[in-house]
Amino acid sequence: MAFDIYDDYEQGERVQQWLRKNGVSIIVGIALGLVLIFGWQQWKSHRAGHEQAAANEYAALQAAVGTNKTTESDVRTESLMKDYSDTAWAVFAAGERAQRSLLAGQFDKAGGDLDWAQAHAKDDTLKALVSLRIAQLKYAQNKPQDAITALDALQGKSFVASAQELRGDALVKLGRQEDARKAYEAAIAAMGDSAPQRGVVQTKLEDLAVAGKQGA
Repeated sequence: MAFDIYDDYEQGERVQQWLRKNGVSIIVGIALGLVLIFGWQQWKSHRAGHEQAAANEYAALQAAVGTNKTTESDVRTESLMKDYSDTAWAVFAAGERAQRSLLAGQFDKAGGDLDWAQAHAKDDTLKALVSLRIAQLKYAQNKPQDAITALDALQGKSFVASAQELRGDALVKLGRQEDARKAYEAAIAAMGDSAPQRGVVQTKLEDLAVAGKQGA
């Protein structure tokens, strides 16, 4: 029993000595852990707010585009690219403005926005979307081989139908009818039965068959 009491006393003394020696380190460690936890929560909260603000700005951009407010659309696109460049919303905005510029024949402006989008796209889906936009621009510039090269850069299974249709269009321009036919068939295979674009691609495929018969 005496030995038990002595052991308890000795153990208590050793614990106190250890605390005196390491107490500051323990307190600092606990404080640091609390700071890290609090900081992580604050960062998550800030990030969520940042993403929500970007989403709101993108929604306002869509409204401006829908009502043909060109100046406001440009201002909001620039705002997203400047203040929210680390979000997907900014990449969407740049890519969509590039598409509008392409349709207006403003190829240089479209190329500038697509270069920015390509540099800021982070995940594979966004990268694929930007590559598709670049391919569309190259095709519009009458550069079918460059369009195909851009399409070859697509990753994964995103935008397969659109990519294969555009590939077919580019191959037709290059005079590669059989390869174009395969691309159009792949586009149709990737579409749902009710896809609005299905009839358009089917017509392109039929036109190839007619051209083939006429050339025979």
